[in-house]
Amino acid sequence: MTIKHFWIDPYAASHQTTVTSVDGCEIELESTIFFAFSGGQESDQGLISDIPVISARKEGLRIKYTLPANHGLVIGQFVCIEIDWSRRYRLMRLHFAAELVLELIYNKLSGTEKIGAHIAQDKARIDFVWPHSISSILPAVSEEANKIISSDLPIHTGFDDFENERRYWEIDGLSRVPCGGTHVRSTGEIGQIRLKRNNIGRGKERVDIYLCE
Repeated sequence: MTIKHFWIDPYAASHQTTVTSVDGCEIELESTIFFAFSGGQESDQGLISDIPVISARKEGLRIKYTLPANHGLVIGQFVCIEIDWSRRYRLMRLHFAAELVLELIYNKLSGTEKIGAHIAQDKARIDFVWPHSISSILPAVSEEANKIISSDLPIHTGFDDFENERRYWEIDGLSRVPCGGTHVRSTGEIGQIRLKRNNIGRGKERVDIYLCE
């Protein structure tokens, strides 16, 4: 199991740890701040001992990193991880913005189901099943989301199931939602957002989420 330090301190931009496995281009670490693609949130970008990480992937409770073939790292070696913090912080903000918007849509459209999500540096998107255009409710969802953001409410995170690493986020009085991504500490950190509806096919709706910057 890889210790996920990005849950312990999602604001850490550097971290020291030890190499626990080397298999050609792939390595594993004892602990990490380098998030691997999960739940629609893109992987971090950065370096391990000044070596660029090509990709990161989850495998059960482990995370494997692909490095250039000539990386030269060995088991037991002490290394320093550095992530692109400005990118990570945007991902954290957009991730929670998407989570918040989805919860508000669930409240307004009883019976809808999320079928996809993607959190990138420029925008987030959520896809869900609904037979009609959601254009009519989008202004109200946007207004309500930005009101919650402006209220600067604390965002609590933790484990529902520690052994299997199932986590949640919670805002008191609003929602408690299963989620294993990285999160900001409060809604105020997100900043104001804007929403755009996309039609991706019959019976499916997509909402794109942007930070107002």
